[in-house]
Amino acid sequence: MDLGPRIPRALRLPSRSFFLFGPRGTGKSTWLRQVLSDAVYLDLLDASLFLELSRDPHRLEALVGVRPAGTWVVLDEIQKVPELLDEVHRLMESRRWRFALGGSSARKLRRAGVNLLAGRALTLDMEPLSAAELGADFDLEFSLAEGMLPVVQTDRENATAILSAYVSTYLKEEVRAEGLIRKAGPFLRFLNIAGLMNGQTLNALGVARDAAVPRSSVDAYFAILLDTLVGHFLPAWQPRLKVREQTHPKFYWFDPGVARAAAGLQHDPVDRTWLGFALETLVFHELRVANVVQDKHRALAYYATAAGSEVDFVVETRKARNGSPPHVVCIEVKLAREWNRKWERAMRDLATRPGVCVERMFGVYTGTRARHFDGVQVLPVAEFFSELHAGRVF
Repeated sequence: MDLGPRIPRALRLPSRSFFLFGPRGTGKSTWLRQVLSDAVYLDLLDASLFLELSRDPHRLEALVGVRPAGTWVVLDEIQKVPELLDEVHRLMESRRWRFALGGSSARKLRRAGVNLLAGRALTLDMEPLSAAELGADFDLEFSLAEGMLPVVQTDRENATAILSAYVSTYLKEEVRAEGLIRKAGPFLRFLNIAGLMNGQTLNALGVARDAAVPRSSVDAYFAILLDTLVGHFLPAWQPRLKVREQTHPKFYWFDPGVARAAAGLQHDPVDRTWLGFALETLVFHELRVANVVQDKHRALAYYATAAGSEVDFVVETRKARNGSPPHVVCIEVKLAREWNRKWERAMRDLATRPGVCVERMFGVYTGTRARHFDGVQVLPVAEFFSELHAGRVF
């Protein structure tokens, strides 16, 4: 995929072999070609190469040829031929070659039960562009409606057509081609409902009813979205603070623009309810990117009680241990030009409870001025993202 003008990515190249996973269209192949320009590059979307290595994985050594130890070999779309991983393992040991293994799904690798090179290869994630990577070109209004895919951000005039094609391409290349579904119709209905419920608490029975599919199919379909990396569950945080706490996860698409296209709304005017969930989706995306790029890997969740108190995002900076309570950062997100102090109540209530240590509290809103209210730092969206990517949020 051509990114047009090159946008520097924040992901750093490791010194050892690694998997690079990420949804289609996030720029994995482009990044691999940029940072490993001298590598042996083998793309398993090439039909002849796919057939050759499917029939005989041992051909991989011959294709790479006589190369010194430390040589980088890129195998893109590795999930197409999972049997290759045993051969990769052998060549890592015998030839001391380093492998970059790109893929848009780990599902087939896991299902095949093959050697995932545990302990020998790192796992990296490539997300859509972040606000930090876009820099001065970050446009909140556009990104909420159209998302952060590189091809969308670098061709904004054709964003609607690109996103429409993305959903159909995903259905064709990622789902039907891998034999993950038997019929397209029920899955398309499910995609539409899943798009509409972006950012909401999972109600599988309700999804099954609205999509007119069996309850068992809903579980399988959500598993497909997660395994192909286009969706994420945000778990409910349960510190057991002597109140009834929400247990069901929320479901977020990896990108607000793709969620809108999946819901069939890409040609409709964007309403405020949708934009509110899109803003949460964008914040969740930026949190995931910062987590990976800064190598922090903190647990992300949301917190809600049966009484209706809710904190949009809870970042666990230290787990409970040896009688010490968990430490967390709380983030409340609002699509509003003015900040209402009542939106702080859930965070403040959580901070008063003895079973948890709230280190910081942030309000994120679409206003223009930063404010500080007795421990709660309220920031405009872009300013919050700057603090996040500078490592000053968690």
